[in-house]
Amino acid sequence: MTPKTLSPEPTVHPSAQIVDCVLGAWTEIGPHTWMAETSFGDYSYIADSGQIIYTTIGKFCSIASHVRINPGNHPMQRVTQHHMTYRRKMYGFAENDDEDFFAWRRAAHCSIGHDVWIGHGATVMPGVSIGSGAVVGAGAVVTKDVAPYTIAVGVPARPLRPRFRQPIAEALLRIAWWDWDRATLAARFADLNDVEAFVARYAGAGFMVAGAMTIHYDITIFNSFYSNLQ
Repeated sequence: MTPKTLSPEPTVHPSAQIVDCVLGAWTEIGPHTWMAETSFGDYSYIADSGQIIYTTIGKFCSIASHVRINPGNHPMQRVTQHHMTYRRKMYGFAENDDEDFFAWRRAAHCSIGHDVWIGHGATVMPGVSIGSGAVVGAGAVVTKDVAPYTIAVGVPARPLRPRFRQPIAEALLRIAWWDWDRATLAARFADLNDVEAFVARYAGAGFMVAGAMTIHYDITIFNSFYSNLQ
């Protein structure tokens, strides 16, 4: 078997359907995946049979097979929630579809950060944001936002534990290695395996691997989550 080789040009399987999307460099779209009105960041990939719509996905994301991001909501408040009320033209009830309804769907945009891993068969519901570095377990149904570097599992998905200690997670967000250019990434590639050595090297003098850190910036997104774990 010939080894797979990616390139700066997106790699899209012939059976995939891509509609009005922006695909970054070194990206890969697996077989039978359907994606519409979505931005897909550099180096991110999705395996087979995924469905994504109205979503912004960051760089270096790992999306497993059969993942669904932003499945369509139905108008439960109407007499009938059947899609004939907004796909009116298809059923011969009107000359035009209900564009206000589709605008409402688009407004429930999903946002996936950088370096996010979404496991097999997970579903991310409309309007949800997942922070950089987070993990979504296989089969999870994510109905609420997930904080950066948080592992969320279950139905509905709930925080299981942080992926790293808080000072490590904060340092990684500050470093934002996913924004490095290709040359910088290649030069520092060997440093990616040891997270504590990595942050000690690139987070600056304010970081202390074994203890506290004195980096000063707004990191309030962590405060409530970590306090609830204690």
